[in-house]
Order: sequence, then structure tokens, then C-alpha cells
Amino acid sequence: MCGKFTAQASWREVVAFSQPLEAEGGGGDEGGGDEEIVTYRVGAAVPVIVWDAETRVRRVVPMRWGFPDPKDWRRPRPIHARAETVEIKEPFRKPFHDGQRGVVVFRTFNEGEEVTKPSGKSETRQWTIDPQDGRPRGFAFVWRRYPIEGQPAPLPFCVMVTVPANELIRRTVKAREDEPRMPAILDDGVWASWLGEDGADGATAKTLLRTMEGVNWTSAVEPRKPKSRKEPP
Repeated sequence: MCGKFTAQASWREVVAFSQPLEAEGGGGDEGGGDEEIVTYRVGAAVPVIVWDAETRVRRVVPMRWGFPDPKDWRRPRPIHARAETVEIKEPFRKPFHDGQRGVVVFRTFNEGEEVTKPSGKSETRQWTIDPQDGRPRGFAFVWRRYPIEGQPAPLPFCVMVTVPANELIRRTVKAREDEPRMPAILDDGVWASWLGEDGADGATAKTLLRTMEGVNWTSAVEPRKPKSRKEPP
């Protein structure tokens, strides 16, 4: 399941792609340049586009990917919510119906394939899914705030919504899985309904969580990083 994706380092493209929008916490137009791409992972902060009903503008809010484990908030668990049950299953039900739904813009995303090595041990082989056209797209997220000991105010956490995998992922990365999944991807034309800014309720938002088929994407095994050599003493 997706636990890593790439996106634009600068807020500039997110803002341009999602007007009208404001960046919370001074995000604005800062960043490393239009061509710089960064990688986001589970447990780290991701830039989530939300609808501020009070001021009636979109905002970008940094949120930690993964709801906090009750025993240790630093442990992200869960990190995904199934589209089939997001509106009825805790801890997703309340934020979903309260309109705490967000969008995260991405360039590429990763899916893991469980493989068995000659030694008999298993490992996860990472595949990169690339739409190739350079157009930002949005993952569907659900978010909520949790009180954290030592923090003056509740902190925002988020989880990615998933749907059944499309044909590309089923025949490549997930060929060995009985029930392969992928992120729920939203075209920009439906963001207003998913975020709730056009007054759409949870029932309408639920209909937007569909598997994206008929796409001319590529999937390729991610190259292994070379092992660093230890310098002699």
C-alpha cells in the first residue's frame, strides 16, 4: 500500500493548481523552485489542502501522515482508510462526516510488492507509478486533530483513503495479491465536493472515491540505493 509519494517542493504550484487558496503557517510561495521535487513518507508532515468554512477559503495545512497510535502518538497507526467503510468505521467516520476531508497534490506515488528472496526471506520491492504528463493530481485524505501531551493545542493528523487497485497496478505491482489496493485519486474538477466547499455532504463525497482506470501511466521498479561504504579507520 502507498506509503510514499513525490510532490512539488515549492508551494507555488499547489497554489496555482488550487486557487483560491492560502497557505497556513507561512507556507505561501516559499520553497526550492518550480522544478524541485520532494518525497513525502508515512509519519512525516504532508501539505494537505482543506476547506476553511469560517473564512471560506482553501488552506494548505501541514499534517502528520497517520493517525496517532493510542499507546504512542509517535507511531502512525492507522495510515489508510478504506473507501468502502470510511463513512461508518472509526476513527474515520466522524471527521469524514464533519467535512474534515483534504486533498494532497502528488507527482508520482509508490506501491510495494512483497517478494521472496532466494534465501527464503521476504522483502518489499518498491515500484514507482508515474502519470508522466507532469500534471499534479490529488489524493483523498481524511484528517482530524488530536490532543498531544506537552502541546498547547491539538495537532492535525491525516490518513490516505484507498480504493481497489486499477488494472495497471493489479497486473504489475500487486499481481500476487488477492485484494490489491491503491490511493483514491481525485480529479481537480471534484475537489470542491470532496472538500465540502460547495455544500456537498458525506454521501456525495463518498461517490467520488472511485478507482482511476483508463490512464496511460507507467510502473517501474525503483532502483536500489547503493550501500554506503564505511571509511577505513
